[in-house]
Parts: sequence; C-alpha cells; structure tokens
Amino acid sequence: MKSKKVTFADIAAYTNFSKTTISRYFNNPDSLTLENQQKIADALVALDYKENKVARILANGKTEFVGILIPNLYMHYYAEMLNQILATYETYGYKFLVFAGHEKKDVERKYIQELLAYNIEGMIALSPTIPSEELASYNIPVVGVEREDRHICSVNTDNYMGGVQAASLLKKCGCDIFIHINADMPKTTPAYGRVQGFMDICAEHRLSHELIFTDLTNDFEENRRKLFQIVETLEKKYPHETKGVFMPNDTHANVLLNLLIRKYGELPRTYRIIGFDNSPISSEAVIPTSTVGQQISVIASETMELLSLQMNERKKRKPTPLAQPIHKIIPPVLICRETT
Repeated sequence: MKSKKVTFADIAAYTNFSKTTISRYFNNPDSLTLENQQKIADALVALDYKENKVARILANGKTEFVGILIPNLYMHYYAEMLNQILATYETYGYKFLVFAGHEKKDVERKYIQELLAYNIEGMIALSPTIPSEELASYNIPVVGVEREDRHICSVNTDNYMGGVQAASLLKKCGCDIFIHINADMPKTTPAYGRVQGFMDICAEHRLSHELIFTDLTNDFEENRRKLFQIVETLEKKYPHETKGVFMPNDTHANVLLNLLIRKYGELPRTYRIIGFDNSPISSEAVIPTSTVGQQISVIASETMELLSLQMNERKKRKPTPLAQPIHKIIPPVLICRETT
C-alpha cells in the first residue's frame, strides 16, 4: 500500500514542537538549539520523512542550484573539471545547471540570464569570455577557474610554476631548441604564467627557444592542419636538433603526438613533448604524455568550498559580504611519462 505522506503537522505531533518550530528547523536551523535540532532529525528518521523540494523552494526561495558556465567539452581539461565539480554533490548538496558558451559573448550572456531565471544561488565560471567586472555585477556569488578574476573570487593553478617545470624538464632531457606553442593572450589571463615561466627558464639558462603564438580551436581537423604546418616549419629550421615542445594543454599535445606518429610511425627521437593539465587523455594516449598536472580534483573541491562560503553567508540574517575577492592558488605537479 502507498505510505502516507509525512507532514509538518505529523512531525510536530511526534516531537511535541509547534509547526512553526518544525518550519524553522528546515529554513533556519541555527535558530534552534542543537538539542532540539537533533530531536527533530531523529523524528524525521523515525517517521521516514521525504522532503518536498519544490515546497521548500517556494517557502524559502533557496533552490540549491549552482550554475556552471564552461567554454566547451572538446578540451579534456574542461570535461574532467566538470566531472570533478559534479562529484562534489555528496559533500555540498548543490545541484548544477551547465551551459557551454563556446566563447561567444552574446550566447553566454543569454545563458547567464537563463541561470538567473532559475534563481541559482551561485555560479562557477570556467569560461573566460565575460569580464569578471560584469560577472560581479549580477550580485550572486561567483568563483572563476583559470580565467581573469580581478572582481570575483577564483581558484587557479600556479601557472608560472608550471611553465618553469615544463621548461626545466625539457632542459633535463637535453633538448637543443625549446618551443612553446600557445595562444597570444593578455597578461591578466592566468595561463599567461605558463608563457612567462617558460621564457624565464630559457633566459636564465640561455637556452635557444621560440614562442609560437597560434589560436588552436575546438575543431580537431583545423588544429591538426595548424600543427602540421608548425611541424613542417620546425623541421626545416631545426632538422637535426632535438626539439622540446611545450604544448598549452594535453588535448593539443595529443593532437601533436598523433600527427608525428602518423607521419613517422613512431615518436621521433628528435622530439620531446610535454602538455599541461593531466587530464585523462595524457595517460590514455597511444604513448602516455608527460604533463604539468593541474590538481583538478583539488581545484574542484576548493572552488565549491569557496562558493559555498559565499552562499552560506548570504543565508544569514545579517550577511557580511567579502571585503575583497579571495584568490586561491593550487601548486602544479610535474608528471614524467614516455614523451620525455
């Protein structure tokens, strides 16, 4: 037989509390003593209470929804970061609404309005498209990940140290020429630290090096064509030198690796490759790829902790806003595999 739905009146009768007290337990538990909170919690177990989420949202306006704005799922880093953020549900209890904006401002602004219409309690911005000043103007807690973050809280990898680690490993491998391929980005972008760290090591040790700025996209065939042209150029300029190539991420490192293997049947001895991320593709590649590992699970956990801090503060009767954005830096971990 279908069991009877347990109401606030049933819980009140069981505990000898008023329905107002039961309502306070769900909407403002800190207003009750710990002893009374425990009594009501025990009653919920005894009565096999099933919470009506819709009714709770209507009562207190708290949806427990967090919006996520992600650039794309082509890059393995973003796919794994999303996977790790979603896994925080067991710890924090927030549900997620995810939109991929493909770095189009008009599209992302439309998605943000959609998220706001769902009364999200906070937002995680992995996409770099919308300036942090604009994100802050929406007056909800926001945490950025690996993007410009002057006006919002953020969690980033120590990208400068990552660039240092990558160049240092290629130096240890005895490379003759050091190549870093990346997008031409503003210095306010956290990932620019990879360029600066690489350059500083090359300058410090007087290493022959070259920066190649190119916009690699979210299209495999287009990226393969661009990297093929870069390889052709490198082989004309440095035919016999050992080329140490620092790629901007593991996805593009894997495209370069596949291109070389298809051309030569193996990874030539004149190439050493290191990526950045430690997304699953780096270890699953046909030749496991060395990488500067971003601690993706740690970044996801720290992101939700920082966002939860802001969201919980807003639930207080007299919330105290942050005096200034909090920025957390997570150290990278160098992972050496077969491509170096």
